[in-house]
Amino acid sequence: MAKILAYPLSAIYLLVFGIVLVVFHPVQWVCLNLFGYQAHKASVSLLNLCIMRCTHILGTTYRFEYADPMPESGPLIIVTNHQSMYDIPPLIWYLRKYHPKFVSKKELGKGIPSVSFNLRHGGSALIDRKDRRQARAELERLGAYIEKTGRSAVIFPEGTRSRTGEPKPFRTFGLSLLMDQAPSAQILPVTINNSWKLFRYGTFPLGLGARVRFTVHPPMPVAGFTPEKMKELEAKIASKIDPPA
Repeated sequence: MAKILAYPLSAIYLLVFGIVLVVFHPVQWVCLNLFGYQAHKASVSLLNLCIMRCTHILGTTYRFEYADPMPESGPLIIVTNHQSMYDIPPLIWYLRKYHPKFVSKKELGKGIPSVSFNLRHGGSALIDRKDRRQARAELERLGAYIEKTGRSAVIFPEGTRSRTGEPKPFRTFGLSLLMDQAPSAQILPVTINNSWKLFRYGTFPLGLGARVRFTVHPPMPVAGFTPEKMKELEAKIASKIDPPA
């Protein structure tokens, strides 16, 4: 029954979601080109809040559990597991104070209203997974950018999304490059749960009633970070992932 109901609700959701992306594309352009970075950043935050609200059509809820205390400011390297595209809007909205920029595959930098514009113009790194030299340069640029501006980079060290929620081993190449370029940063570990359930049936229909939860762990300074600390970071994130149902 739930899957049957998911078909009409998914169709409604996708229509509303598409409208939001189309509307915010020119809004971002105006904000960036007429009013500058801060206006563009505010429009991106609002865009991602609206995307989250759209998913309420599917019965999706979000809960953010914060570390205590949270850093007062950046730079931060936000390190998290990856379960679906719906990991991203809550990270942008709830951590908007820290100006999150993403490490993303270059294919997302074109063809998607609003999303591609922000990735190209908002400070994120668009990497070519088949070109290690290009990927290194982009990651180093992003690391230097957050070190200079005090903003934040978000990286998913698993590399690809987990379709069942089960964590994948970390690939530390990109994270290590960010740390090299942002030595004053703190690493903010985040565990994401249940966003994979939005794709439990595949791309259509979308899953109903996902209870998406984000657990923000205490920060870890980049200074003095060791291979043992890298293992601790991975274990800390994995420790709060719910086992597949």
